[in-house]
Amino acid sequence: MFDRACLGVALLALMAGCGIAQARAPQRDDGLARAIVANDVAAVQAALADRADPNQKLAFGATPLGWAVNTQNPAIVAALLAGGATVDTADQDGVTPLALACELGDPAILAQLLDARADVRGARADGTSALAICARYGPAEAVDRMLSLGAAPDSVDSRGQTPLMWAAAAGRTVAMALLLKAGANPNRVSKGGFTPLFFAIKSGVVPATQIMLAAGADSAHRGPENSSAVQLALYQKNYGAAVLLVPHGADIVERDRTGEQLLHGAAAGGDAELIRLLLAKGADPNGLTGPSRITWVTEANFGVPPPSVPPTPPLLIAAANGRKDAMMLLLAAGADPRFVAADGTNVVLAAARGGSAATLDYALSLAPVVDIAGKDGMTALHLLVAGGVQPELEAMLHILAARGARTDIPSKYGKTAAQMADGGLTEVKQIFRAVFPDKMSVKMAGAAPQTVPDH
Repeated sequence: MFDRACLGVALLALMAGCGIAQARAPQRDDGLARAIVANDVAAVQAALADRADPNQKLAFGATPLGWAVNTQNPAIVAALLAGGATVDTADQDGVTPLALACELGDPAILAQLLDARADVRGARADGTSALAICARYGPAEAVDRMLSLGAAPDSVDSRGQTPLMWAAAAGRTVAMALLLKAGANPNRVSKGGFTPLFFAIKSGVVPATQIMLAAGADSAHRGPENSSAVQLALYQKNYGAAVLLVPHGADIVERDRTGEQLLHGAAAGGDAELIRLLLAKGADPNGLTGPSRITWVTEANFGVPPPSVPPTPPLLIAAANGRKDAMMLLLAAGADPRFVAADGTNVVLAAARGGSAATLDYALSLAPVVDIAGKDGMTALHLLVAGGVQPELEAMLHILAARGARTDIPSKYGKTAAQMADGGLTEVKQIFRAVFPDKMSVKMAGAAPQTVPDH
């Protein structure tokens, strides 16, 4: 979307302390410029009374009115307009006072410029209209008035984006409703393949998605990489939007670009409403993830693919994300607590990565072998130490200690959990030794871990 830093860059630099004399050569009307930068209304009025040019060119092609808008002081704007300032003169980047006012958002200044008949249909060279900027950043009242003055609700910028897309991207629901009422197309597609619905989903504002669906947005549209609207909602962790989208024909069996079905994403997020909805629609609580279609940077640049992720059910994903409540919902629907992935990960080993003491404790109630290890010989204690400092580290260590977890079992790489802790981060070592105070001799570290039986 639009880069806010482009608006008023010269003004911000000057307000931050760059002197006017540094930006341009001294001239007769410097008093007006200095007064605006100082936000001094009386001095601005005095300079204008002394016949300072209200339309002089300042740094980067800006005008005194543009600088005045940047102060967000309606009195200075009023003084310049009364003194003959031209309302539509743009700076060298094509930014007009109205566009800048829309970005900065003062309702009084926007009203002043619109009262002065600022061009509401104007746009920058890249097609970005003041209406689009106002739809995303400005007050809804200004959007309403601009539309009533003839601003085009479906104008398109160089990226194929409309004011409705700008409003939807920020979750500006009132502006969205005004644009739709004015005739904005709810299903226009940007050059990037996004519709207003997709922008609304990305905003994270659930009512924005609701507005688009009510306006007839096409929930079956496919975006980049053939991503569906509901898949995008899960990528954005916008679970409320996903709940709205599932009844609109969502495919609960399809795997996305990461190889996951909808229930896998819902399990990772732990959203109970979405999980229940998907299960009620027939999602498989034991469905496995598939291969990813993503080409990772290491793979594209160096020919080195990331470590493979074995097919994994929603239960293990919920455990690995610390989602105890999601695990309980999945188990009630028939999820298999005895499942073991191809790399040896079971529910306990998954929960050791989840950062939640309650989830780890619950996982151990389902699979009570505390020293179970994966194919790499790593136990839950190894994994917890390897995870570094986290808020519930000590509580999770206490849970393992209470169940008799051993610190002297070496992994396939020859390190025990105690050795990893003692040789790792100082804070992890301190927490670990507060829970497991007895240092085992290296000679004592030789017992083999218990591996998870194939299932």
